[in-house]
Amino acid sequence: MNQFFTNKKLIVLLISVIMFVSLISLSMRNTGNIPFFQQATNDITAVLGRIYSKPANAIIGVFDSIDDLQDTYTENQRLKIEIDQIYERQAELNTLKDENARLEEELDLKQSLTDYRTISGTVISRNPDNWVDQLVVDRGSQDGVEVGMPVMSGNGLIGRIAETSPTSSKVVLLTNIEQTANQVSSEIVMEDETVYGIISDYDADANQLLMSQITSTVEISEGELVTTSGLGGTIPRGLVIGEVEEVSMDSHGLAQQVYVKPSADFNAIRFVTIIHRMAESGEE
Repeated sequence: MNQFFTNKKLIVLLISVIMFVSLISLSMRNTGNIPFFQQATNDITAVLGRIYSKPANAIIGVFDSIDDLQDTYTENQRLKIEIDQIYERQAELNTLKDENARLEEELDLKQSLTDYRTISGTVISRNPDNWVDQLVVDRGSQDGVEVGMPVMSGNGLIGRIAETSPTSSKVVLLTNIEQTANQVSSEIVMEDETVYGIISDYDADANQLLMSQITSTVEISEGELVTTSGLGGTIPRGLVIGEVEEVSMDSHGLAQQVYVKPSADFNAIRFVTIIHRMAESGEE
């Protein structure tokens, strides 16, 4: 029994010596390489790094996407503001172009009215409920405006002064069919003769003034110019109203009636010219 344990100790000692020699031999052979424990540590670190880097990179990517989304939103808001500003400037430009065109019309009208003294004005009020009836301009009695004076816009007569205050005046439009006093004595000057009538009605759907009380024996052509006749007393002769667009007989078949296309645009009156009176040269 004691001999067995003695032999066992020898065997263990021999195995230990063999392993020790083998380790020394292996260590001497791999002197230029990385030690085993360091290599194992490096491998473990690399594996852990890969395991950690994937979720970390995913989280970083999420934050980068959020930052990109925020930057995109900010840029879109900036572009939206710039687009709105462009639309506003375009609207202002269109408004200025329209006003310039109408001012040019008023200038041409004023130059054509050399026989009259005129007062230029701007529309400051027009009630939607009375859109086709009246408007208010920024010229009044202190500017020489008087009740009954004719008012033009663009190239045509639009109405007459109904009320005045020191700084403003109310204009009753030709399209106001409810006031008989607003009817205008008119004429059509042709080569052979002159046809007289009264502007007595307005068709809003067709945008036509009605010239009535015309004798049935006169032949009137489309395109003829319709002007004021001056027979009404307050409105002078020769102010343009419009041109003949259609001719027909009245409901009784006794007289003709002429549908007149207005020279003025009653839906877009911005500037006006008030006819004051004959110029001094004309009065002489």
